[in-house]
Amino acid sequence: MSAPVFERVALIGLGLIASSMAHAMRRAGLAGEITGHARSAETRAVAREIGLVDRVCETAAEAAEGADLVVLCVPVGAMGAVAEEIAPVLAPGATVSDVGSVKKAVIEAVAPHIPEGVHFIPAHPLAGTEHSGPRSGFAELFDNRWCLIVPVENSDADATARLSRLWEGMGAHVDVMDAEHHDLVLAVTSHTPHLIAYTMVGVADDLRRVTDSEVIKYSAAGFRDFTRIAASDPTMWRDVFLTNKEATLEILGRFTEELFALQRAIRTGDGDHLHDYFTRTRAIRRGIIEAGQDTAAPDFGRGAARGEGRD
Repeated sequence: MSAPVFERVALIGLGLIASSMAHAMRRAGLAGEITGHARSAETRAVAREIGLVDRVCETAAEAAEGADLVVLCVPVGAMGAVAEEIAPVLAPGATVSDVGSVKKAVIEAVAPHIPEGVHFIPAHPLAGTEHSGPRSGFAELFDNRWCLIVPVENSDADATARLSRLWEGMGAHVDVMDAEHHDLVLAVTSHTPHLIAYTMVGVADDLRRVTDSEVIKYSAAGFRDFTRIAASDPTMWRDVFLTNKEATLEILGRFTEELFALQRAIRTGDGDHLHDYFTRTRAIRRGIIEAGQDTAAPDFGRGAARGEGRD
């Protein structure tokens, strides 16, 4: 086990990412004490029942008091209000970070509330499943995944390096990226694909000539994968699209252009165009597998990661 990177870590919000962080930090001995808070009394009760953290607190401020790292694990639309609540109790020299999948809007919402002498270093682990809640976390979630650190202007280099050590200790690869570029990259790799998945499931729901029972019974791999993505937390994704409008709309525009080109190829019987397009895009998929960011297994390796199917 490593020596603790932080003596006290406060997790504000106790869903998939926070609960996985708690398990991963304990696995490697990265935190002396972990406190936690969730807005829902039911979530707090579950966290206490399963012993998710060392101390479950009734308020975000109580959890953050005395912590040398506070991680905001709430939907991005709520981060500004949480930052305002915890600001009076933040210790000088402490670090405030987050796990939101949008960065520019989070920085604009949170930075004004961070007191002088406290480090604000946004971050985003590129890991997840369709599950949510304090029972959904597992220590291996971040293994061999990327965590993007997004320093703000004048971020302290030592504090940034310390946060990077924490994420590396939890199994992640770490890279540094500026906020605007982060939001564009995530619009391509995550936000727009989720929107398309929600849309495709909505189309199936609207297409009354195909019954609900047929959609469920005959779901082939493509539609099944769409429904897995579309099962993600609706509050989180609502906030993502409202706070990353520009990049998402830009990528949606590009997607629409590509879709029109494919429609034209299908309508005109242009098999060469379709074959070339699918060949090029298949190579990207192979690259993702070769980079270790997914497996060819139909469950995306998640069952294996959790130890499911083992004795």
